[in-house]
Amino acid sequence: MRSIGEMARDSGLGVSALRFYDRAGVLVPAWVDPVSGYRWYEPGQLEEARLLARLRRAGMPLPDIRLVLASWSGADTDLVRELLKAHLGRLEQGLSAARGEFSALRALLDHRENAMTSLRAAAVRLSSAAPELAAALDAVRFAASTDPGLPTLGGVLFDIEGDRLHVVATDRYRMAVAQAGVAGHDETRVQVVVASPLVDAMRALLDGEGPVRLSVDGDRVTLDVGDRQAAGRCLDHDFPDYRRLLPRTAGRRAVVEVAAFRKALETGPVRSGEAGAPDLSVLKVDDGGTVALCADGDADPDRVAVNRGFLLDALVAGGRDRLVLELSAPTVPIAIRRPDDEGTFSILMPVRLED
Repeated sequence: MRSIGEMARDSGLGVSALRFYDRAGVLVPAWVDPVSGYRWYEPGQLEEARLLARLRRAGMPLPDIRLVLASWSGADTDLVRELLKAHLGRLEQGLSAARGEFSALRALLDHRENAMTSLRAAAVRLSSAAPELAAALDAVRFAASTDPGLPTLGGVLFDIEGDRLHVVATDRYRMAVAQAGVAGHDETRVQVVVASPLVDAMRALLDGEGPVRLSVDGDRVTLDVGDRQAAGRCLDHDFPDYRRLLPRTAGRRAVVEVAAFRKALETGPVRSGEAGAPDLSVLKVDDGGTVALCADGDADPDRVAVNRGFLLDALVAGGRDRLVLELSAPTVPIAIRRPDDEGTFSILMPVRLED
């Protein structure tokens, strides 16, 4: 007999997926321990699980998957072939429609004026306190993208307006926003995207207590700290309008003790992802106003699943012993805020649970 962990490892289906397909009656374990509820599979079920994983990766609907699995071992393969052909036809039709839509979108982009160009044109000379700027960069750096296919997100946005510098980073699945006070700048808004290696070089200079000078001149940004300097070209990309991505409504708020909550995340219940997928923590705010981790059997409709590694990173970047978590519906991003600084926060995209 194979344990559910062994079946997940050898089939390409995650443990959570195997549990889901058991509850759905698609791939039922050969035996379930009546005491522990642990699932065990016969060796012959591995081939069926691998077939199921292929159909799942191809995006076949669950009703069709049921029929394919039920007909796979029969002598007559006509039904299986018909189902595969029909699904392939749907995929090809969907791809053709998507190509048409993307072609239209590219045409719109080609004809649209670049509204952000003027935000990069002005020259700026300003000063900021080193500890404040360092804290702002520390709060957002973890969320910058490392995907080479998305160079636009491979840095930190410096959004300068009035006496505030907002720094923002996102990799699509998480976003972090922080701010620092600045002096010597008028009301003109200026935005530049600073590449992550240059951000790291700037942060390495911010080890003192005094003021520092930040300059933006066209496509070049410079940080002067005493007689030391970090400088380079800005990324030649427009950062997305991060203000449109901010949560519109506050969810259920709960204050967490960061050290204890980190330990609970590291040792508590987790949903193991499929091969290459992240582990998930499933959260809810209980009646006492505290954040609780949901076990597999918990079917609370307001539970929210999140990438556990991303949540742990956000807790470290929060830089406080206590942080405020905002949880709303399962499809609404989670917000992690500082109790003493509402302008510095991060948001994490939730992960849809199959069940």
